[in-house]
Amino acid sequence: MGAGSVRSAGRYDYVIVGGGSAGSALANRLSADPGTSVLVLEAGRSDYKIDPFIHMPAALPIPIGNRLYDWKYESEPEPHMGGRRVFHARGKILGGSSSINGMIFQRGNPLDYERWAADPGMESWDYAHCLPYFKRMETCTAGADAWRGGSGPLVLERGPADSPLFGALFEAVQQAGHPLTDDVNGYRQEGFAKFDRNVHRGRRLSASQAYLHPVRSRRNLDVHTLSHVTGLRTQGKRVVGVDYVRGGRLRRSVEAGEVILCGGAINSPQLLQLAGIGDPEHLGALGIDVVADLPGVGANLQDHLEVYIQHASKLPVSIAPWLKHRHKPRIGAEWMFLRRGVGASNHFEAGGFTRSNDEVAYPNLMFHFLPIAIRYDGSQPAAEHGYQVHIGPMYSDVRGTCRIRSTDPYEHPALQFNYLSTENDRREWIEMVRSAREILGQPAFAPFSAGEISPGPQVQTDQEILDWVAQDAETALHPSCTAKMGTDEMSVVDPTTMRVHGVEGLRVVDASVMPYVTNGNIYAPVMMLAEKAADLIAGNEPLAPLEVPYYRHGTGMPLYPEGDPRNNAVPGTVSRP
Repeated sequence: MGAGSVRSAGRYDYVIVGGGSAGSALANRLSADPGTSVLVLEAGRSDYKIDPFIHMPAALPIPIGNRLYDWKYESEPEPHMGGRRVFHARGKILGGSSSINGMIFQRGNPLDYERWAADPGMESWDYAHCLPYFKRMETCTAGADAWRGGSGPLVLERGPADSPLFGALFEAVQQAGHPLTDDVNGYRQEGFAKFDRNVHRGRRLSASQAYLHPVRSRRNLDVHTLSHVTGLRTQGKRVVGVDYVRGGRLRRSVEAGEVILCGGAINSPQLLQLAGIGDPEHLGALGIDVVADLPGVGANLQDHLEVYIQHASKLPVSIAPWLKHRHKPRIGAEWMFLRRGVGASNHFEAGGFTRSNDEVAYPNLMFHFLPIAIRYDGSQPAAEHGYQVHIGPMYSDVRGTCRIRSTDPYEHPALQFNYLSTENDRREWIEMVRSAREILGQPAFAPFSAGEISPGPQVQTDQEILDWVAQDAETALHPSCTAKMGTDEMSVVDPTTMRVHGVEGLRVVDASVMPYVTNGNIYAPVMMLAEKAADLIAGNEPLAPLEVPYYRHGTGMPLYPEGDPRNNAVPGTVSRP
């Protein structure tokens, strides 16, 4: 594979920094023009096909915290969480975090994109303009329709969620007054359903597997792994290339018609700041000459925080026994040769979205259910048999920062998230925990529950709940918004071109350009961003907006699309998904 004379000349039309989620999609779309040369520089190693820790869905806890797969970031001491540091995993491998994440596919709520579009200059990022790009990237195996795609590179399988514990979940949420929905990524997000996931035929389908590997034979596309970009090469206000180190020792430079940063909400602002693009006061303190005065670089940091509410089970219905060492050979053999069994699922097969109170316009709480009581990092289960629900607010008003500490490109930036720092955030956490307990306390779970084991019955008052969250919460691994699109004084990226304001030859396409974090896991929105950005960068005619209805609470919208006979059903009789 190579770019022929283009590669020998040491210059590419596009140099993509980061072979993760957005970088993989951009490389595919931009290299579709054979007259365009593309180089992808990924600091991590390749996602080898034979590596079961990447490709076996159930192995997802193994890469987390492993230096071969994970950049292993952590926050600064969080002032509202007892000064503790919060660990942040980020993919250090081709495919980026899509190669190590939980594989849950959530677009967010349509009103997330209406919120984006309400900001100055963001009119073309409303739901109608984003929907065609969501559809273009999907093959939804549950069926294409007005809201879902059927011929894209991302094959989405819906979790079976057919164990007794998932059955109890679907009954319990209705007993607690919450509806079921057919598809949280379709007409109505609000409610509970089986979840879409990036698993196809028993294997993880990362962005690199879906977008990059199928086109690596293109002569105009080069992909270099173990290639750590250390700086942007500038001439005045123009970026003309990048410097990088390959294999840990070979220092190289490459010229570019344009450089596209796809390193994510931590790496992209880090490179911008190293290049003198950012807050002049911050850069001046580090002795960095200012190329562009953009105080929004590294500001506006957002994330999702989550906790697990865990119950022990009286009945042997969880997947806990499969964690015993004696079962691992069978799990591995079934997955390797048959692509089925315990190893073929991420086990986050169902969950839902609710509103914590009637003041919010759309769901601000997310639940995902797991038929075992265990930590996300795979540490020992809290009970022989159990189950848990992962919960957290989805569009908190907390804001943080991502700032380089020095001019050393290998030193991790300082990440200050400020979790639990606002009154609204703390209120939502209290509502969230009480709502989850109400669901898990319904009669449907009575045959199973042997009692709450985390946080435990001793945690009851508002302050006790907040103290527990401060002590126990983990990141849901959705850092975003540190180089936001827009036209106000704190924006960094032009929403019509993805170019960095005031700098030529430089664009950013990744989670950092979101103005607000979306309601759910952010992988799907990042892929949509990349799909749309590819057209903006290549100069293609953007896909026409799709005006389709979607459910909005309190507006008289039916629970199901117009004409669906279930709109005439008696409330509370919705069947299990």
